[in-house]
Amino acid sequence: MNVLFLDTSALLAIATDTAGRDAVLTAFDCADVVAASGLALTEALPALDRLTDERYARVDLEDAVRLTWDYLHIVPLDARCTERAATLARERPLRLSDAIHFAAADRLPSNLTYATLDPNQIPTALDLGYEVLST
Repeated sequence: MNVLFLDTSALLAIATDTAGRDAVLTAFDCADVVAASGLALTEALPALDRLTDERYARVDLEDAVRLTWDYLHIVPLDARCTERAATLARERPLRLSDAIHFAAADRLPSNLTYATLDPNQIPTALDLGYEVLST
C-alpha cells in the first residue's frame, strides 16, 4: 500500500503555486492513501491569511485547502497522539507542532512517504525511517 503523509507545508503546497507543488500533487495522485494530522488544517488556515491581503484570493485558497482536506484520512489528535508527540519532542530537537505531525505519521504503516517542504523536518523523518518527499 502506497501511503502519503502530508504535513502542513505539503497541504499548503497543494493549494498554492509554490516550489514543491508538482511533486506533492504527483505523489498525491499515485498514493493509495493520503493522510494528515488533525493539526494540519488548524495550522494551514491561519497561514493562508499571511499569504495574501486579497480577500477573495484568501477565500479561494481556503476552499482549495478544505477541498483537499475532504480527500484525506485524518489522524486524530487524541491522547495516544499527544503522548507520542511529547516523547518525540523530548527526544529530538522538534517544535511541538512538528512532533504532533510525526506522532500522527507513526500511527500509519511504516513504509509511508512523509511530504514536507520544511527542511527542519527532514532529518527526523529520515531518522524515523520514512521516505521523504521535499524540495
